[in-house]
Amino acid sequence: MDVLTRVEQEGAYSNLQLNAGLQRASLIREDAALATELVYGTIARLNTLDYFLRRYVSKGMDKLQPWVRSLLRMSLYQLMYLDRIPPHAVVNEAVNIAKSRGHQGISGMVNGVLRSVLRGKDDLILPEGLTPLERISLEQSHPRWLVKRWIKQYGEQTAEAICAANNEPPSISVRVNTTMITREKLIQDMLEQGMEVIPSPLTSEGILVKSGGNMALTDWYREGFLSVQDESSMLVGEAVGPKPGMKILDCCAAPGGKSVHMTELMKDDGVVVANDQYPHKEKLIRDQAERLGLTSIETTVGDALNLRDKYPDESFDRILLDAPCSGLGVIRRKPDLKWTKTVEDIEEIASLQYELLEKISPLLRVGGILVYSTCTIEPQENEEMIRRFLDNHPEFGHPVEETSTWSELYRMTGSQGQGIQILPQHFRSDGFFIARMQRNS
Repeated sequence: MDVLTRVEQEGAYSNLQLNAGLQRASLIREDAALATELVYGTIARLNTLDYFLRRYVSKGMDKLQPWVRSLLRMSLYQLMYLDRIPPHAVVNEAVNIAKSRGHQGISGMVNGVLRSVLRGKDDLILPEGLTPLERISLEQSHPRWLVKRWIKQYGEQTAEAICAANNEPPSISVRVNTTMITREKLIQDMLEQGMEVIPSPLTSEGILVKSGGNMALTDWYREGFLSVQDESSMLVGEAVGPKPGMKILDCCAAPGGKSVHMTELMKDDGVVVANDQYPHKEKLIRDQAERLGLTSIETTVGDALNLRDKYPDESFDRILLDAPCSGLGVIRRKPDLKWTKTVEDIEEIASLQYELLEKISPLLRVGGILVYSTCTIEPQENEEMIRRFLDNHPEFGHPVEETSTWSELYRMTGSQGQGIQILPQHFRSDGFFIARMQRNS
């Protein structure tokens, strides 16, 4: 309840608040999992929960104290979407919290609202006659402006599939450090430890973890055999095509996952220059490299817009611009994103993305590859961005030769020419965009 209230009142990030709250509470694994479900689930279903609560809260949701709103929302979330907690236990717990946090009047109101909900549980359905926009927005709990935008961009059916996928729990995947161990050997070790794992169908270094707890707390992680990374994100390092002896620039590198992946792919032979704007994030990149036993990473701190002040033109064989973006591809991991982002945010970030492309592209040698990636599904930040850049830069074009993996990804995602657009429902991985461009002159 406290985490939900802070997220709403202070605009705090749900993942950071939750991690801090879990550390303070020292819960056993099962309770930590339930707390996580309650926080992310309540935020994910926010406008649906409020839609139904308004029927029962006579003075209106906006008039309630923030913590009371949070309490009612997470209680209704359990009643509507979870089935292992008995309804009477949900109500009792909510009333007890209301008594200890507030006064008799509040606990009485909470008790009355939740008992009314239970009596009318069969009526918790959406009315007939809603427009597709209204229905998707309420059924899949997304803000109307975003649903409207996706219907326009992708069509009604795909827009609904995006929203539904955003409400599913994120999958857990790890990337094998192939400089230390093969994927086959690590899978075998994990199976022997009683874990449920399968090789990723998307990437040759990935493993999907069906059950096995927090992978960042395992010896394999500590000893550098694996990193925790989403499958879509793993495709970015592969798209760069690192080879031993290359000099590669990662413009916006922190926390370093893609930098170390590229270093692993080039067998720790060559140089990866990992740049980030913030000094405190440089340590994150160095820590990653050290944990994985990699020595070919050079870190540098500064605004990526000014990298030409540090390096001469045509210095790099490969450049990765994993650009700052609206993040609308990772809503299932950060559900509060959908309630806080605005159209203005997309406009603003798109102008920065284009400026970054303009400023860093001269650093690529002729014949080299520039990879542009984002964790959003917004065409303005993706396909339209690449089209605009190529229209204004005739010296760049799409690579003449593409790997069979890359061509297959185009086919599987139905992407149209400028790059690969992975939607969250395609592979149950993050929504990502990846484009490869070659400098020809």
